[in-house]
Amino acid sequence: MSNLVLKNVRIIDPSRNVDEIGTVIVKDGLVVAAGKDAQNQGAPEGATVRDCTGLVATPGLVDARVHIGEPGGEYRETIASASRAAAAGGVTSIIMMPDTHPVIDDIALVEFVKKTARDTAVINVYPAAAITKGLAGEEMTEIGLLMQAGAVAFTDAHSTISDTQVLRRVMTYAREFGAVISCATRDKYLGANGVMHEGLLASWLGLSGIPKEAELIPLERDLRIAQLTRGNYHAAMISVPESVEAIELARSRGVRVTCGVSINNLALNENDIGEYRTFFKLYPPLRSEDDRVAMVDALAKGAIDIIVSSHDPQDVDTKRLPFAEAEDGAVGLETMLAAALRLYHSEQVSLMRLIDAMSTRPAQIFGLDAGTLKPGVKADIALIDLEEPWLVSKDMLLSRSKNTPFEDARFSGRAVATYVGGALVHALQD
Repeated sequence: MSNLVLKNVRIIDPSRNVDEIGTVIVKDGLVVAAGKDAQNQGAPEGATVRDCTGLVATPGLVDARVHIGEPGGEYRETIASASRAAAAGGVTSIIMMPDTHPVIDDIALVEFVKKTARDTAVINVYPAAAITKGLAGEEMTEIGLLMQAGAVAFTDAHSTISDTQVLRRVMTYAREFGAVISCATRDKYLGANGVMHEGLLASWLGLSGIPKEAELIPLERDLRIAQLTRGNYHAAMISVPESVEAIELARSRGVRVTCGVSINNLALNENDIGEYRTFFKLYPPLRSEDDRVAMVDALAKGAIDIIVSSHDPQDVDTKRLPFAEAEDGAVGLETMLAAALRLYHSEQVSLMRLIDAMSTRPAQIFGLDAGTLKPGVKADIALIDLEEPWLVSKDMLLSRSKNTPFEDARFSGRAVATYVGGALVHALQD
């Protein structure tokens, strides 16, 4: 196991509300101490000592919504390639979505993901299992057995469960196991043919729109069922302030609800689509600038719990098409942190809140052994240079797919080193 000392580093640990210059000491892959009090402690025998003046150490980031091709779509992304991409972005734990081929809806496939991750991944990979068999929205999966096998959450990925009776049964059953039911809020009919945010720009471009209500109506329905069943409900990705209002109202009624937002909906808006640029064809769609600003404000005050990358690799053949025919989705593991740091540099969101939303809070929601630097935990650490300037080019991306909306974007700040269990799994090449 790895012994490591990070000296003169700014430590930001939302789990302990720590923001101070100090030392991080790792022995046998576990955090021994992290803070200003650790500066006078000796280094473990054989430890790698690094002077981190000017750098920030945070708990490794946790990305709760990552789509991976394996099994069945390895040409898009494998568990191994996604793990390397994650490490490059300071992400040390990911929750893998079940929309593979075959769907992760039985114990054997959960075990396949875990074994493949053990054998090939450089970070922690946690499988999410399907809520319904084959993501069809009809027959419930074996939630208890899947949890025992290692599933940390249940989701039908991009699909919304349209049958309210099925959702009620699922939420009631999941409550007995303390399972989190994570749902996409996407109306099956409203805006079904839409390809971007419904508004003036969609009209100018001659593209069919997706109204806010396509997200809001299924969300409000789900929140009522969550109240009825007293289960743990997680709105996977919301994109409009009306959704935040609905969630806050539900919380005031005692509903156990958490929510996430895609980094794309915090950093981009509908105008970025420009002249039909399909790398910006996403779901939820990029909304108006007013909506984006409102979502940033909601994140800053804690109304939105977590940020996800919504990493969704797509092949060239499915993106190099007319806008309306292209697949939704973008890769995001390597750019989530840098895009989020734009909000810090513009003084819209504090660094503590950003790290909380990308590390501590997702670990808490999904019960993961991550998101903290308190003594005794596994030393998953992101070492970040807040000012490091860099330009995103598709050639540098470690993901097998290159469909990033941030191609040629200029960023300030990135992970310069990533440690999992105290072992260095990514280092920025000078």
